[in-house]
Amino acid sequence: MKYNVAQLLQEPIGSLRSYDLNEKFSGPQKCAELVSGPVQLLRVHHGILVRATMEVQSYLICGRCLGEFSRTSQLMIEEEFFPTVDLQTGRRAPFPEESEETALINSNHILDLTSTINECIITEIPMKPLCQPDCRGLCQMCGTNQNVEACECANQIIDPRWQALAGLALEESRDRK
Repeated sequence: MKYNVAQLLQEPIGSLRSYDLNEKFSGPQKCAELVSGPVQLLRVHHGILVRATMEVQSYLICGRCLGEFSRTSQLMIEEEFFPTVDLQTGRRAPFPEESEETALINSNHILDLTSTINECIITEIPMKPLCQPDCRGLCQMCGTNQNVEACECANQIIDPRWQALAGLALEESRDRK
């Protein structure tokens, strides 16, 4: 996900490069397995505008049953990158103060999308991912995955704080019959 943009930075404003991204993530900060889709690099006044629409395949851990599951999602990126070095002079290039530190083109004129894509993926992942909307989770007593098999713990042990309420529910079910 690294692009050498030295030639594009020398071209007039409005110049465009298009690429097809199809890469696997690796390393300690991996938050997705596969990222694919079109990437456009557009020369703008101060740098390069990156536009991308990607399909991201992630492997997440369910917040209820702790099982691993695959999730595919769409990710749209529009980010402006600023050069750190002026191509003509070799001096440090001025860039707007509001720019983020990750949105920089390094001194070798390499635009690296890895951290930007990583940040976008992280913000897109749900706070509590679920393998399925009706995931039953783990049994609080024995730890059995209730999506796979049922256990008898729920029928045997009642939390003493809920015992009075369970008694009311039992009376109500008898009254209905």
